[in-house]
Formats: sequence, structure tokens, C-alpha cells
Amino acid sequence: MYTPTTPIHQAATYLKQRTNDFKPQIGIILGSGLASLINEIKDAQTVPYEHIPNFFDCSVAGHSGVLHFGYLEGVPVMCMQGRGHYYEGLSSEDIATPIRTMKLLGVETLLITNAAGSLRESLQPGSLMLISDHLNMQGRNPLVGNNDENIGPRFLGMEGAYNPKLRQQMLDTAETLDLPLTEGTYVGVLGPVFETPAEIKAFQILGGDAVGMSTVPEVIAAHHCGLKTVAVSMITNMGAGMTNETLTHEGTLEGAKLGVNKLQKLIHAFLAKQNS
Repeated sequence: MYTPTTPIHQAATYLKQRTNDFKPQIGIILGSGLASLINEIKDAQTVPYEHIPNFFDCSVAGHSGVLHFGYLEGVPVMCMQGRGHYYEGLSSEDIATPIRTMKLLGVETLLITNAAGSLRESLQPGSLMLISDHLNMQGRNPLVGNNDENIGPRFLGMEGAYNPKLRQQMLDTAETLDLPLTEGTYVGVLGPVFETPAEIKAFQILGGDAVGMSTVPEVIAAHHCGLKTVAVSMITNMGAGMTNETLTHEGTLEGAKLGVNKLQKLIHAFLAKQNS
């Protein structure tokens, strides 16, 4: 898929050597406050990002910067404990490289999680939202620049970026668990500042249901290289101006504790279905 000189090939070659040619089927990206899922990976092998050629360093609390390879519900997975954000000063290539490396290692499906703020009164902290679409308000796109046709097309339609079949499987899984799961549109912003009350009102008018500082470039990069993607937001707080609360990252991490058990239960049951 890639020539041996590309950053992705270099990263993949190193990871194959480190993991004895482990072949993951599903890639997972863990959002803020969601790292406890890694403790449930069986036969785990860990590789810090700092050891991987062309990977970035994580600088955000709650994002440790470690890759975990192993099995969840019998499914071989590659799990990112820590993601990159544009607000850290990372480039589009920094953010796309892990996604494309997953593809090269054999990943077919990407499961993305994030912590997000609610734009709807009905989505209270601790709720889970299945992302059906997004609004890219980050002012940038990971595909800007020279395009490698070996990775994906120059011009990319975004219909189906949040894979309809996987979304239905996730909804069916939640129903089986009697776990409330609503679909909605995710608004991706640049950060690192939280949104103003006026911006929250604007995003509501535009049709947004939740807001966060990640996920959108990952989904674009994944769709570009042919990965099937499904994404779930864990609501950690209400948007600015919707309550009297002052938003902080520490508050986001605390809010994540409200829904982490539900999200882990959903992920386990979803993966079990992939292996059935």
C-alpha cells in the first residue's frame, strides 16, 4: 500500500517487529478520561509513542501516549491511549500517521471515543452519543497539501464517513444492553479554549448536538484511507452558558467518570458481536 520510504511504512515496520507481527483487526482511540479500558486488554503488548518512528508526543493530561496491542472479547485490537490535537501544535501528518499506520497493519474498523460537551438539554453529563455526522469548525483539514493516491483520492466524499452499518450495530448493541444511546452531530473545534456561550448558541442553531476538540481529523484521515469508522462521544459537561459551571479540563476528566462504565460495557458488547 505504501512505499518503504513513507513515515507510515517506517512506523508499521517498527511496530511489526516490536509485536511479533501482531495483526490487529480493530483500532481504538481512547478519549480524555477513558484510559481504564486498556486494563481489560488480554495478552497486552505496549509500545510508547516516543519509541515509534514518526509518531507524536502527547502533552495533554489524560493522554499517556502509549499503543496497546492485544485482545478484547477475543478480537485483536490496537488501542491508542492518547490522541493528538491540532491545539498542541501538531501537524495534519502527525494526526493522520497513526490512523494510516493502523490501516497498514491490517486494521479494518476504527472505533473512536471522545469526551464532549453537550449542546442539548436532553444530553446530560454521563450520556453517550453515537456520532452520525460532524461539523468541521477547526479551520483545517488533514488532507490539505500533497495527496498520495496510494493512500486515498485527492477529492473525497464524506457521505458514510460514520459507517451506517457499524452505527446500526452500535445502536442494536445498546438496545440489547438497555443502554440509552442517541445519535447526533459532533462539532469539532480547534481549542484549546472552551467555547464561548455565543459560540454554543451558534452551534446549536447549526444543528450540533455535542462539541469537542478532536475526532474530526481522525475520521477524515480514516475515511480517506478506507477504514470503516464508528465514533461515540461521552458527554462530560454542558456547553458554556447552559449552566453556571465554569469549564475546565479537570472538570472534563471528572465528568468522564460519570459515563465511563457505560461506554466500556458498550464497547465490550460491540466487540463481542464482531467476533460472533
